[in-house]
Amino acid sequence: MKFLESPMQTIGAGFVLAAVLIVAYLGMAGIGAGDVDWVGMLFRWVHFLAGIVWIGLLYFFNLINAAFLKSLDGPTKNIVIPKLMPAALNWFRHGATVTVLAGIVLYLYLYQRGGTGAIALGIGGLLGIIMMANVHAIIWPNQKKIIAAVTAAAQGTPAPAEMAQWGRTALLASRVNVLLSIPMLFFMGAGSHFK
Repeated sequence: MKFLESPMQTIGAGFVLAAVLIVAYLGMAGIGAGDVDWVGMLFRWVHFLAGIVWIGLLYFFNLINAAFLKSLDGPTKNIVIPKLMPAALNWFRHGATVTVLAGIVLYLYLYQRGGTGAIALGIGGLLGIIMMANVHAIIWPNQKKIIAAVTAAAQGTPAPAEMAQWGRTALLASRVNVLLSIPMLFFMGAGSHFK
């Protein structure tokens, strides 16, 4: 069980387990591999997995991390922020990008096949696109400046006066994303139920 000690190996093992279970399911259900909509299924799976990473981190940042960082003193922040935030924000923004791109491909694929719930999925997708724009245009640029300033502060450079405003701007954009995520998730899940 050494693979459980590495998150990437655990994820890899999860994909292997999924493949084994898919083959077993197809065999038990008597479904031929040619009878499966592999394209739609794989894009939906990628969309879900990336979305869980993205929205999971969004909720972590807003429900846990923001209050935690406020509770730290300056020297501790100078240690925690440069170590935690670059990796977390990397997963966050790439999760947003993959989610939206896979969602657009899936939407176009389902739409051209006559899928139901196109308007509901379109509303959810539009909210997701707005959220991704917030990530790349507001949250990440401001967080990048904060990480650089905190890293410099750890070396003795005084924090710039604008740093508090960068944090507030990123926080408010992130809170907008939490707000939008609630109807977005409803419409994404409800699309196939509106007939």
